[in-house]
Amino acid sequence: MIWLYVIASVLAVSLVSLVGVITLGLGIQRLRSLLLILVSLSVGSLFGSAFFHLLPEAYELNNSTQAVALWTLGGILLFFVLEKFIHWRHCHVPASHDHPHPVVFMNFVGDGLHNFIDGALIAAAYMVSIPTGITTTAAVLAHEVPQEIGDFGTLVWGGLSVKKALLLNFISGLAALVGALLVLGFGPHVTNLQAQILPLTAGGFLYIAGSDLIPELRKNNRIRASLMQLAAILTGLLIMYGLTEFLAHDHTHGPVEHPQLEAQPEMDPHDHDSHDHQGHTH
Repeated sequence: MIWLYVIASVLAVSLVSLVGVITLGLGIQRLRSLLLILVSLSVGSLFGSAFFHLLPEAYELNNSTQAVALWTLGGILLFFVLEKFIHWRHCHVPASHDHPHPVVFMNFVGDGLHNFIDGALIAAAYMVSIPTGITTTAAVLAHEVPQEIGDFGTLVWGGLSVKKALLLNFISGLAALVGALLVLGFGPHVTNLQAQILPLTAGGFLYIAGSDLIPELRKNNRIRASLMQLAAILTGLLIMYGLTEFLAHDHTHGPVEHPQLEAQPEMDPHDHDSHDHQGHTH
């Protein structure tokens, strides 16, 4: 059952790579406005997933709060290293001559690595529980939409045709499936994988939202735009909080009770003793 959930979720994330085609008819200014709203929604979703679900779940699985803190910091540093040394840069503003992006090849490699990690994180989250997997997938999807639109713009601006750009984006999206399958195959053989991957994922989400996405939002300081961004961030937070509460309620109120065990009468130890005494009197 977990395999079906993981594959369905990862395929949904991979299909998001085709979302860039719907932006072809939009002008650059209209697209910028749309992307900033989507990025704001992504910020709220990533923060909400980290604080409302991943970290509380991590504290339940770990006996040491220090371990959760260290793995969370490890996630932040991991994504920092990836961004610095592999030139992986999430840019959610459409490419133009005034806003040049990396070359097509580096964008393709970086996006593929990013999708690979997303797939691995989603699979590991489902290995903890189905609600954890669903909330993690929701946060990843919220982040993927503006990112894939930006990547699509990068590939087209880099000289590729629309068809080739969509094809490359989809191929890089399939890297998520590879990451998920590797975790599903080798994860059960790794000790305490879930306890480690949850705070690691939370750290990654915090880094992406705080270091990567929020700086994009700070470039537009107009009052109306700022209020819309704040509203979108709060919406993302509320969505993740509501989703977490709904899944937690559904998970805890599921068919986990065993009334047939409660119906069995308990044996009185005095009855056993009296029976033994009766046997001895004979």
